[in-house]
Amino acid sequence: MLGFHLTPEQVALQKKARAFALKEILPVAWHYDAVDDTPLPVLRKAWEAGIMNADIPREYGGRGCGLVDNVLITEELAAACAGLATSIFDNSLGTEPLRLSTNAALKKKYFTEIARNFRLICFATSEPTMGSDVSGIRCLARRDGEDYILNGTKYWITNGGLADYMSIFATIDPEKKHDGICAFLVEKNWEGVSIGRRIPKLGQRGSNTVGIKLREVRVPKENVLAPPGEGFVLAMKTFARTRPAIGAFAVGAARSAMEFAIDYAKRRQAFGAPIASFQAIQHKIADMYQKVETARLLVWKAAWEADQGLDPTIAASVSKVYATEIALEVANEALQIFAGYGYTKMFPIEKILRDCRLFRIYEGTSEVQRIILSGFALGAYRPAMPPLEDLPVHTEKDIVNREPGAKAWRCRICGHVHYGDEPPEECPYCFFPKSAFKAI
Repeated sequence: MLGFHLTPEQVALQKKARAFALKEILPVAWHYDAVDDTPLPVLRKAWEAGIMNADIPREYGGRGCGLVDNVLITEELAAACAGLATSIFDNSLGTEPLRLSTNAALKKKYFTEIARNFRLICFATSEPTMGSDVSGIRCLARRDGEDYILNGTKYWITNGGLADYMSIFATIDPEKKHDGICAFLVEKNWEGVSIGRRIPKLGQRGSNTVGIKLREVRVPKENVLAPPGEGFVLAMKTFARTRPAIGAFAVGAARSAMEFAIDYAKRRQAFGAPIASFQAIQHKIADMYQKVETARLLVWKAAWEADQGLDPTIAASVSKVYATEIALEVANEALQIFAGYGYTKMFPIEKILRDCRLFRIYEGTSEVQRIILSGFALGAYRPAMPPLEDLPVHTEKDIVNREPGAKAWRCRICGHVHYGDEPPEECPYCFFPKSAFKAI
């Protein structure tokens, strides 16, 4: 049986995250968006409250929360500010390759440190000329004895300017594509690591985003997350587990846009009545509500699959592409309800709209998600219906007049069904020869 109720512990966690978002994030969100800065004190408070790092395994001092727990937290934080929520969540993204790695000693060392102390870790696959195409990484990892030497640039790195640690993906040879990808856990204070200026962005300005330059950075063998040939798979497994959280960001932002629009529609008067009484506005709100509800269920499904040990890749792509696209639609319609006021910085909708635009891009664009889903639908998906050429389509007249034991033949070109011991020499509809017919 299916169940959509949360456990008492999950309800408490959701309430805790909502209270934190309303108290610590919402009051400062517009200020940090305006000054384009990330408030470390807020991130520290999230760590102190157990909102950050909730998914670190218990054996390393963490709370051991699952992905469903994480998306519950993420939705609440993003409802207050998608940018600050991104920087708080980024530790989960940065540590996911560590969780999935087979390097037990590395897990013990860094998970324990991150759980006990306020430490930030970022995730770095993207580069100035490469985003969703992880196989196109050009940052080089050169073997030197048992160590590796890194040279290259990573870009679009969330919290890259704040992080103490970095999950870096590189390649031993760009020509090897997938087979050359490897991954390392790098410390920011190592020689050769330098951080670029904050990248100015349209939205999510409360989230730190920078480039990272690696020049002759020596990585000891102990800090290898994945050897050459295993890094690409590690990155894909990471995304499969973190993309539902991107969907949760989108749900939270869309939910707030909807709630603000509802509040405004009830108060705003036009033609002697609240605009909420007009059918055009009611239909917009109805569409917003069903989109938010649908997106949340898809996010929960993907997170649940991951928690059950299933492969969440397809569900994660479904939830990511749907939630991120409806978030932009909901925010845009919310601004339409606000009309001119929505276009000003005195109301929250313009910021939400700017923040939502990024969801369709990071951690795999909507176009990449569609490539994943079309590949599955056209390849691995197993339909319940028979192939068209085997489809037993019979009209009532055919069934009534059909002689007992008569064979049925279906034209594989136009679908015409012929009855008889042999197919006709030529199809009476499309004129293809008898070889086009198949017994059904």
